[in-house]
Amino acid sequence: MEREVAWKKYDEAQLAEVDELAAAYIDFISQNKTERECAAAAIEQAEAVGYTSLEEAAREGRALKPGDKVWASAHGKAVILAHIGEEPLARGMNILGAHIDSPRLDIKQNPLYEKDGFALLDTHYYGGIKNYQWVALPLALHGVVAKTDGSVVQVVVGEDASDPVFCVSDLLPHLGRAQMEKTANKVIEGEDLDLLVGNRPLRAPGARPAGAGEAPLRSEAAQPSLHGTSPASAGLATGEAGCGVPHQQAEAEEKDPVKALVLRLLEEKYGIAEEDFLSAELEVVPAGRAREMGFDRSMVIGYGQDDRVCAYTSLVAQLALAEPGVPTPLRTAVTVLVDKEEIGSVGATGMESLFFENTIAEIMELAGEGGVLPLRRALSHSRMLSSDVSAGFDPAYASVFEAKNAAFLGRGLVFNKYMGARGKSGSNDASAEYMARIRRVMDDAQVTFQTAEIGKVDAGGGGTIAFIPARYGMDVIDSGVPVLSMHSPWEVTSKADIYEARRGYEVFLLNA
Repeated sequence: MEREVAWKKYDEAQLAEVDELAAAYIDFISQNKTERECAAAAIEQAEAVGYTSLEEAAREGRALKPGDKVWASAHGKAVILAHIGEEPLARGMNILGAHIDSPRLDIKQNPLYEKDGFALLDTHYYGGIKNYQWVALPLALHGVVAKTDGSVVQVVVGEDASDPVFCVSDLLPHLGRAQMEKTANKVIEGEDLDLLVGNRPLRAPGARPAGAGEAPLRSEAAQPSLHGTSPASAGLATGEAGCGVPHQQAEAEEKDPVKALVLRLLEEKYGIAEEDFLSAELEVVPAGRAREMGFDRSMVIGYGQDDRVCAYTSLVAQLALAEPGVPTPLRTAVTVLVDKEEIGSVGATGMESLFFENTIAEIMELAGEGGVLPLRRALSHSRMLSSDVSAGFDPAYASVFEAKNAAFLGRGLVFNKYMGARGKSGSNDASAEYMARIRRVMDDAQVTFQTAEIGKVDAGGGGTIAFIPARYGMDVIDSGVPVLSMHSPWEVTSKADIYEARRGYEVFLLNA
């Protein structure tokens, strides 16, 4: 059963819709490369169409009624959006669940050091990556630094055209014979993924000024800074440690002058001291915008499409229910955007936490349906799409796919009845009855979809958050967009699949 190619059915108006959605999606993933950024953007977009804070509603004791729209957040890294439906919540909800974290490099708590004239930041990779893919490409730094005075500093360096970028260096092939003899997982070790952030020393007090025949450290017109603009500090502007520097600090600057200049720049731009790395969450991600790909502009290449392609289309589908003229859904529509999926859905912001359950309990209390038993009924009667990407068939690596059960780019939204590995281990397995319901909903709305497994039976596998909400007894199936080069710094998707996912998610929320 070969599924149709979605592109063949589009008229000119639909092609325009495809491009419009893709353009908005490209902007979203270009501007939001961390779970914090995605969560904040989702809340901002939700509030723009009438969503209000669930926490505020609970504090005010404000009752929720059909048509009301609320959002909740866990530590700024996970978000739940709920559009209250006409039916009692105890009869169940229609739920989309995606994750907004992606593989990356995280800066360690004690990261900054100098070695052989270079300043570097030590990293710890997050999620399943191929280490060798992260060398010799421009990288950006995103995140927050929480200070002991209670302030939180937002950090983004490497995205603006005037910003510097960073990289992990690689060995030239002329000297790389021994390196090339290593297996792929050993070519670049995890501890070698250190971020190169500086090479210029801070001039010590009393250092001989540049004289005839000696180039100055910089001219006043070319002062170093994190964002390409001239720093305000006079000491920084000359690259010299100022007068009155404590003796121990002066010794440290003399010992590690490149590190010292990096610290000076961080202090000037952000007010960050070295100790502040202890309470920082800084993520290293590929620098630059997502782009259209192919002569025909049919694809999107960008960082973090696992799983922001499903998170974004789920978000857009959820918010579409708030558009003028759209009737209040019969069943409450919920979109869950969670963190930590790439490392097991653990922690206070992952799907394994009680954030989801507690939020639904709070909503039901304000809707006049509070209590343990109504909550259990609501969860068990709910239906969910675990909105997560699938592996797209790649002809360059055809040997690991079983073609008739593979997902192909351009053939629409993918449903994985089960995932897992080694005999479906760790997988949710949707029932035949639920699969039939999903087929009917998609067919009625003429959504182009396909079914797939992730590779050949013994080739590997994967998993999503599906098995976690399935514990409540609700029907759950994996559903998402096929991706090429998954977990690489730059992943590839089809605009047609993004469009069909957005359509499929909306009709699921309204009609499942």
